[in-house]
Amino acid sequence: MLCRFRVCLLAVCLAAGAALPVAAAPQIDAPVHSAEGIAEYRFDNGLQLVLFPDPSSPVTTVNVTYRVGSRHEGYGETGMAHLLEHLVFKGTPTHPDIPGEMKARGIRYNGTTWFDRTNYFASFSSDADTLSWLLRMEADRMVNSHIARADLDSEMTVVRNEMESGENSPTRVLMQRVMGAAYQWHNYGNATIGARSDVENVPIERLQAFYRTWYQPDNAVLVIAGDFDPAGALALVGDSFGALPRPGRALPVTYTREPAQDGARHVEVRRVGRTPYLAAGYHTPAGRHPDTAALSVLAQVLGHTPGGRLHRALVERGAATGVSATPYVLDEAGYLAFLVEAPEDADIDALHTALLAEVEDAVAAPFTEAEVNEARERLLAGYSRAMRDPNAVGVALSEAIAQGDWRLLLLARDRLETVSVDDVTRVAATYLKPDNRTSGRFVPTDRADRVVIPEAPSAETLLADYVGRPALAAGEAFDASPANIDARTRTWTLSNGAKLAVLDKATRGGAVQLRMTLRLGDEASLHGQAEAGSMAGAMLMRGAGEFDRAGLSRELTRLRSTLSVGGNATAVSVGASTDRDHVGAILELLATILRTPTFPEQEFAQLRTQAITGIRGSMSEPGALANQAMAQHFDPFPPGHPYHSPTFEQRIAALEALDIDALRAFHRAFYGAGPGTTIAIVGDVDAEAVHAQLERLFGDWVPATPFARIPLPATPRPPAHVRLPTPDRPNAVFMARQALTLDQDHPDYPALLLGNHVLGGGGMKSRLADRIRQREGLSYSVSSNFSANAFDPVGSFGGYAIAAPENMAQLEIAFREELQRLRETDMPDDELADTLDGLLRARRTSRANDAQLVGMLNDNLYLGRDMAFSAAFEDRLRALTPADIRAAMARHLDPAQLSVFIGGDFDAAGATGGDASAD
Repeated sequence: MLCRFRVCLLAVCLAAGAALPVAAAPQIDAPVHSAEGIAEYRFDNGLQLVLFPDPSSPVTTVNVTYRVGSRHEGYGETGMAHLLEHLVFKGTPTHPDIPGEMKARGIRYNGTTWFDRTNYFASFSSDADTLSWLLRMEADRMVNSHIARADLDSEMTVVRNEMESGENSPTRVLMQRVMGAAYQWHNYGNATIGARSDVENVPIERLQAFYRTWYQPDNAVLVIAGDFDPAGALALVGDSFGALPRPGRALPVTYTREPAQDGARHVEVRRVGRTPYLAAGYHTPAGRHPDTAALSVLAQVLGHTPGGRLHRALVERGAATGVSATPYVLDEAGYLAFLVEAPEDADIDALHTALLAEVEDAVAAPFTEAEVNEARERLLAGYSRAMRDPNAVGVALSEAIAQGDWRLLLLARDRLETVSVDDVTRVAATYLKPDNRTSGRFVPTDRADRVVIPEAPSAETLLADYVGRPALAAGEAFDASPANIDARTRTWTLSNGAKLAVLDKATRGGAVQLRMTLRLGDEASLHGQAEAGSMAGAMLMRGAGEFDRAGLSRELTRLRSTLSVGGNATAVSVGASTDRDHVGAILELLATILRTPTFPEQEFAQLRTQAITGIRGSMSEPGALANQAMAQHFDPFPPGHPYHSPTFEQRIAALEALDIDALRAFHRAFYGAGPGTTIAIVGDVDAEAVHAQLERLFGDWVPATPFARIPLPATPRPPAHVRLPTPDRPNAVFMARQALTLDQDHPDYPALLLGNHVLGGGGMKSRLADRIRQREGLSYSVSSNFSANAFDPVGSFGGYAIAAPENMAQLEIAFREELQRLRETDMPDDELADTLDGLLRARRTSRANDAQLVGMLNDNLYLGRDMAFSAAFEDRLRALTPADIRAAMARHLDPAQLSVFIGGDFDAAGATGGDASAD
């Protein structure tokens, strides 16, 4: 049954300037395993290859998963797996600038590290040459990454900055402490980011040894998903990965098992903040264990919002503002965690008692068939939606691979289908016990009641006779060019002036995407309506027609669809993902939500408390404070204007004064689908039928107050420099902005857009990232941004970065210097060519993604554009020269005119702190 590729060349020559050798054509007998359109092959060197072809969307995803994560680190090595994830982007002798080469090809990429695995994924507009290059690069960096001392020195501070960013999150810190107390021997108790001392002091030799041990073909699973030629991909993999030799070492095996917990444990975290949280967690078996399916359903029954028991018992009664339940499904014994967010003035002792009672006494109130069925179907609906998108599945397979086999993803779905009330009751009684709990309390006990976690069977044994289901029907091979999109898109105007665009095409699983925007009111009528409008939009999904909030959630689960509806005082936005069989029902449900919301008073009270709690929680966060200060500095609007930027305190006061009648009045006065409404649908639909249904549902619905666009004035402001102290926040936030006077029709708009992409709009590969992150190691995240309005001569240029407070001055200098360089000196021709090519490739990828394309069509209806406009704009980009870009940057952007806002704990860091006026 085992099929291997026969590769003649088992040695590789990857010295500086050398390419991967060409292997002999592999002999393909049959897949080792196949299920539901997915096939697995094996190479002699141990590499596993998983192919999931689907031509319906011209996007290809490559995902390389290494079965190594923080669980495999030794003493003094915490964070090593994650640190290596960063270092393998630093290049090889053959590929010295991996982010730059990725950007030049328009590839969207990232890497992630978790307890059991590290993965590197990349998506791009389907192209055989790009696939060939990417496979060769991944094979190259598997065994030839520099892992050099100089790279470690700069990247260590970047990782440390990422660590500091996580330290700003109260919930992340709390869960790290809970996991650390729960796992006293097993490495699941160590955060993947690692200990600061280990990250700062790890010897390069240990990193190199870790890399040589785990980054090898026999520890890797390569997944290729989406639009590609399987036979061609097999040959490419044979030429690249297949030529790597099988290592002579045996892979280390982890054998530490956490002993049965012998009593409740407690942790307490004290930090500056406004919002209290509670957590409780319980040990559970590994992901392969049969109990995992029932535990996943149990987590939904207890922790789902709004239908779960904890939400009904704690949130609806006002004791808490939010709840969640998260099962950690891992390769070895995992964890089930519950988290509660509380109001600032909550009785924490009483809430803690109530939380534990609801969880540990759950079986006292027997689980019902309705509860279990709803939770099970909600999880299965998620699987159903995921299988429509091979590119997403290609990345999601990493978790199953980490547990032993990609087919575990399918088996997990199958097991969910058989979960019964008895199963949920049994696992709740087995695992949700006080002696198996880590929370904020210590409870003495007279008798030990320990839980011994059973071993899970091996994936090989479990899947010996497994046969998957038939693959979903594939869609058409769609040409995502602007001309074809325009040719395939049909448009209508409904009786009330609303505009509709439909692009009907065959998609995998009959997938359908919908976007809709209702634009509301005018400048005069919306005065003083900002809070009522925002809360009215937030309440739409909390009750409508015959459905309450939980009923809406159940209906979406039944329809195996997602629907988001929300808005503010000036617009309502709708997004839906469904399929051909359910698109009609989704439109009917959407009409009910938009036209007949019930605005339940209890839901309003919950929402208002949640909103106020969220605002108060952000009042000590450096990013929120910097953003508020910047918004107010550039705000040209008076109080009461729908675009005015109030303070935190003003927002809280306005919410406290708001009542439910104001929301109902806002809906009566402003909601309707008139000329300001646009609707776009992309997917497997009958366009005529959809048009007729939308005419019936919305054609007679007009707003009492007609829509009129609110013009935006230019907002020139003198430069300001503001520091905002945020005690006990080790990660500082930098924000900068300059107001511009131009719109999207301005002759310099394309040059500024492309210039910003070079400066800091290209992700990890940009001038700012090259200097501030890659060379100087000051920041984990740094970027620049540029925008201009489509109608009014109003634009902005800005920047964002995070860093340790003591590094902020150096970061700001570097930001201003890099901007000045672009104003003074023409960029090299090859830099412009690479940036332009990467940007155009990224735009093609966006057009090939239905969820993004439907948003473009919706926007175009409002802007009066078509995809030919986009093609013409791309021609304007292609015509730019380095001199054009330099001249445009010099005309509009000026480092001396930047207003800078920085939030952070400057005193604790020993950095220059204090407040500064924005004027």
